[in-house]
Amino acid sequence: MNKINYQNIEYIIKKFEKRNIQASYFENLLETKNKILNMIPMQSSIGIGNSKTLKKMEISKELSERGNQVLDKTKAKTKEEVLMLKRKSLLTDWYITGTNAISMEGHIVNIDHSGNRVAAMLYGPKKVIIVVGINKITKTLEKAVNRIKNIAAPLNAKRAGFEPPCIEVNKCIDCFSDERVCNSLVTIEGQADKNRIKVFIVNQRIGF
Repeated sequence: MNKINYQNIEYIIKKFEKRNIQASYFENLLETKNKILNMIPMQSSIGIGNSKTLKKMEISKELSERGNQVLDKTKAKTKEEVLMLKRKSLLTDWYITGTNAISMEGHIVNIDHSGNRVAAMLYGPKKVIIVVGINKITKTLEKAVNRIKNIAAPLNAKRAGFEPPCIEVNKCIDCFSDERVCNSLVTIEGQADKNRIKVFIVNQRIGF
């Protein structure tokens, strides 16, 4: 989606509602960040998924500075600390993350390397906020998976310092490399608790 179409956004929000997922629209990241800061109590613990979108928003920094307990693995200094933060994030009050793609039919689609991010989306944290730019909206589930494998995954692999074959050819070849980052393909099609997952759609092209 290159340009915002408000009818499309309304359509997506209604599709999410049918799947027991709350969705909201925001004009920019600042508006989104202010909503998150107002929504989350200061005594809450918060897990943060590794996301270019969230880094640009600086939500982790602002939550920490105001006094929240923030578990952000990108702030870890050792591999052991990274593992500890990943595990503890599964027991937080809130989990904030980006996503690889959403479809206009209300699917939330992600591919993970270690699986901690998709695990937190599915179960553990009491509430989940997913922030997504309009560049990650696709018409169908099939196009969402295609986008992730051939656009997002190679870029994320390079960003993380891995060297799977897709970096060189700029597309997925379903490799068996030890450097592969596409280990867990997860599609959220709905949720049992309609108050748990909240999707924040932002009218900006952000992240991979």
